[in-house]
Amino acid sequence: MSAPTIHGEVAPGFGPVADAFRRNFSRHGEIGAAVAVFAGDQPVVDLWAGHRDRRRTQPWERDTIVPVFSSTKGMAAFVVASAVSKGVLDYEKPVADYWPEFAAHGKGAITVRQLVDHQAGLSGLDTIVKLSQIADLDGLAKILAAQKPAWQPGTRHGYHAITLGLYQGELVRRVDPHGRTLGRVFAEDIAKPLGADFFIGLPADEPIERVAVLSATKGLDILRYERDIPLRIGVEVFLERGHSHAALTNPRCGAPARAARREFLGVELPGHGGVGNARSLAKIYGAAAARTGALPIADDLLGLLAAADTAEDVPAEDLVLHTKSRYHLGFRKSRGSFRFGSDKRAYGTTGLGGSFGFADPSTGLGFGYTMNRLGMAVLDDVRSRNLREALLRCKV
Repeated sequence: MSAPTIHGEVAPGFGPVADAFRRNFSRHGEIGAAVAVFAGDQPVVDLWAGHRDRRRTQPWERDTIVPVFSSTKGMAAFVVASAVSKGVLDYEKPVADYWPEFAAHGKGAITVRQLVDHQAGLSGLDTIVKLSQIADLDGLAKILAAQKPAWQPGTRHGYHAITLGLYQGELVRRVDPHGRTLGRVFAEDIAKPLGADFFIGLPADEPIERVAVLSATKGLDILRYERDIPLRIGVEVFLERGHSHAALTNPRCGAPARAARREFLGVELPGHGGVGNARSLAKIYGAAAARTGALPIADDLLGLLAAADTAEDVPAEDLVLHTKSRYHLGFRKSRGSFRFGSDKRAYGTTGLGGSFGFADPSTGLGFGYTMNRLGMAVLDDVRSRNLREALLRCKV
């Protein structure tokens, strides 16, 4: 398959990223995608290409946005960090200090840090929750508070794929001086000041036509393009048992390939419902990496996010993803075979299908990648990896 016309700009020295982006189309089945890199507040890579629909009739444009699933978690983590920076939240204090009802069923000692680092044992919900119920924040809070941990909090970790954002949302709503939701805090305090085209809860006046349609990888394309197929997760979901099934199937949000619809994107889902573009991810992470002062987060706290040596007092094996993972204050860190950034200070979050955003504090770079063909890798999509490895070869 030949590569489509690549649009955008690349600063001198960053040509390898453009080359890797082009190869993703010719060799790895890309339909439409964008990649961006910011050095602090300056764009050094801003590229887009391909199509925003499965039939390849509508071009991917500069302002095209797309669901990024768990890459949203990084944006939510910045909101939590901003609350800590303001002094209304503390990572080391129990969640129940801010949300007394949360203490039910032995959860009184769970700290904010344990919650955001996927150690709380709340990766699944016993009560079936439909997408339409999530907008009822008071009703949802009762369900969340009543949940029993699936393992002893603080002893293991397992990816809270959907639930983490719901718990973070209620926690932020409790501590924000104005009672704002997490999505609104993000919009007003982070996205608007930086001019980031990213939403946690798509506003009603944003045209849905801007949103790229997602495409699941099926049939022969799986053999052509996928090498890291999560068989164990798939078996648990099929058999309807295990931590993976509990974490990935409730709340009932619909098939990932159908996420580009207003019914889904209009709901605030801070764990996996964000919609935006690579430029916005890179811009926000670039501000964090270079500590430009544009984020409402204190400099020392940004330093804490970038810590190279983080507490690792739980086994590395992720009970939900069945791989080795490392979490720190709501972000991922490099671990095992999944490496990103120039060293262990880098932090970010990946999204289902392949999207990724991260900060590289050692270079002051922020990275963002978005696409509409949904890959199947648990963490390290080959297209994202190609771009990240190319970035490491650039003269920064």
